[in-house]
Amino acid sequence: MAKFPEAEARRFHNVFVCRVCKSKIKAPNMKVIQEKIACRKCGSKQLRTVRKK
Repeated sequence: MAKFPEAEARRFHNVFVCRVCKSKIKAPNMKVIQEKIACRKCGSKQLRTVRKK
């Protein structure tokens, strides 16, 4: 499968995963760094970026 920039941006740009419940959240980088974004499911502020395979 070919990789192209549009698909990479759609799948990985501004997407974070909750470290507690593993749900995905799309949010701006700066708000996640400042811990203004919380998980919708569990309310945790511990988020990490999506891992590329």
